Amino acid sequence: MKAGVVHAKDDIRYEEIQKPEVTPGKVLIKVKYTGICGSDIPRVNGDACHYFPNVLGHEFSGTVEEVGEGVTTLKPGDRVAGVPLVPCMKCTDCQKGNYSLCRHYSFIGSREFGSFAEYVVVPEKNAVKFGAEVSFEKGAFFEPATVALHGLRRVEYRGGKSVAILGGGTIGLMTMQWAKIFGAEKVAVFDILDERLELAKRLGADCGINSGKEDFMERVKELTDGRGFDYVYETAGNTITMKLAFKLAANKAQVCFIGTPTKDLSFSVEEWENMNRKEFMLTGSWMSYSAPFPGDEWELTAHYFRTGELKFDDSFIYKKIPLSKIDEAFEMFKTPGLVKGKILIDSEG
Repeated sequence: MKAGVVHAKDDIRYEEIQKPEVTPGKVLIKVKYTGICGSDIPRVNGDACHYFPNVLGHEFSGTVEEVGEGVTTLKPGDRVAGVPLVPCMKCTDCQKGNYSLCRHYSFIGSREFGSFAEYVVVPEKNAVKFGAEVSFEKGAFFEPATVALHGLRRVEYRGGKSVAILGGGTIGLMTMQWAKIFGAEKVAVFDILDERLELAKRLGADCGINSGKEDFMERVKELTDGRGFDYVYETAGNTITMKLAFKLAANKAQVCFIGTPTKDLSFSVEEWENMNRKEFMLTGSWMSYSAPFPGDEWELTAHYFRTGELKFDDSFIYKKIPLSKIDEAFEMFKTPGLVKGKILIDSEG
């Protein structure tokens, strides 16, 4: 089969490799689309790849081609989304159902060959079925959608309250939609790009606030009667928005950091004192899994994509690029600000 193989930093090649074989308990998937995740970029353009040669890709959709001995829940022809985490199921965290925290996990598309290829083999439970009403493009967005839902639920989320989403990227807009689906009274999305804020409103946000403008806190006071927000979700991993979360939180609020930071972060005494004085709860979120594996994050994503309540906008996708030109896709990320949205690699293109 053909695959995009990473051989070294800045060296990803479209070439022929051995097609994987199905073994008991596993399924062979004919890949349609794979999204380039932010974590893939340093593995190709930087020094983060675990080993060489390697085949990355973990946000994928496709069709079951063949099933191994003992597989009962899938059959050839099923449309599926890939679940990348392969937990050990034996460590203390796995035994508690905290699969994201597994100490001995594998991961499809980083620690074992992934979906930047024509075919990929995964364990039976690592393929989630979706109906014909759900496009393969949406199927490639299951993983970010589940990350957003897992983050929403990392706090004791209840409907009927106010929610702030910091960051209008894919994860932020998915988190906003989950907050609305589960009954938020009011959801505000914060970003510095007006086009992202307009998209947020099209997808259901009650308002979009440009946090790059000097008077944006006046708008916050109007929206919340000066209280701040009951729930605050930081999805950008940006120093500015991480500090802003502390500022926007109401007394006794619940705050979750979903975004992954890339720089060291420090707080002034005044900034940190927000947490003391407001007595808000702060936690983080990692990946998208719960018991029974892979978790209802995945089932609910399939359901709400099917009903249309979890909305998908074409602007989520920046470009679709054939697998044969995967090197060109990663070159695009070297130009700051060029890629606005997800690049999907088309394994059949």
